[in-house]
Amino acid sequence: MQFRAVIKKSGEWWIGWLVDLPGVNAQERTKEELIQSLKIGAEDMLTAPVGAREEGEELVTIEVG
Repeated sequence: MQFRAVIKKSGEWWIGWLVDLPGVNAQERTKEELIQSLKIGAEDMLTAPVGAREEGEELVTIEVG
């Protein structure tokens, strides 16, 4: 799988997030570490059980358009 990431240097840190997988973001000291953290975040997001939510939260699907 491939996902688009927005990455940029902000002061001493590299920050980034995945455009195609909301909720995956990271902050690291180097660009290479940032990209690795985004990969790990994507893997975690994609392998987490759907039921792994906090009390009171629910998963809904909405249609736009």
